[in-house]
Formats: sequence, structure tokens, C-alpha cells
Amino acid sequence: MSKKRGIAAERELLHLLWEKGFAVARVAGSGSVPEPSCDLLAGNGTLKFAIECKMSGNGAKYITKAQMDDFVAFSERFGLTPLIAIKFLRKGWFFLSPEEMKKTGKGFSITLEQATGRGIKLI
Repeated sequence: MSKKRGIAAERELLHLLWEKGFAVARVAGSGSVPEPSCDLLAGNGTLKFAIECKMSGNGAKYITKAQMDDFVAFSERFGLTPLIAIKFLRKGWFFLSPEEMKKTGKGFSITLEQATGRGIKLI
């Protein structure tokens, strides 16, 4: 996916979570700075998440081990629950904890079928 489409997806999710009662902020520079970060910060007074947004047009998404390790370390340091938000085109958003992702030789993956069975479809 292009960077432009990824940013549009992050903004879409920001608005959807806001409508569901979460305060949400998009993290400027996520993915382009050397320090670990996330794409969105979201909370509703009870639940507080660091969210890494992903999109897939082909039914599967892969995340490198280094990217996942950095994301989880950032979340823990910030005191937030890490959450992977994946938008499968024409299927909507699915939310998974890093533990729900399937380990591969080089990192982690999730298919639409796996996300449907494991993930939470909030939106």
C-alpha cells in the first residue's frame, strides 16, 4: 500500500474510534523517526491503547519482528495496551493483540481468515 493510502486509513480509523467514544491522537512522524512509536494513541478513560495501523488488499499482512518488538516496547514504556489494527479492503477493520498474530520465520503475519477468527471487529 502507498504511504498516502496508509495515512488516509489512519485518519479513517481515528474518526471511527472518536465516534465510538475514544479520544484519539495520530502520532506525527510514526514510521519515519528512529525511535519506536505507534500510529495512534486512543483511550476512553478505562481502555488505553497504542495502535499500529496496517492495510491489506491481498488478504494477508506481514510485520517484521523488529517492527513488532519496537511497537510492543513503545507500548509498554508508555503504559498502554498494544493493539494491531488491520483494515482488509472491503472487509473492514480488525483488532488484534500482538500475541494473536501468527509467528513466521521473519516476523508475524495475519490473514483475513485468521483475523476473522481471532480478531475483534469493533468497527
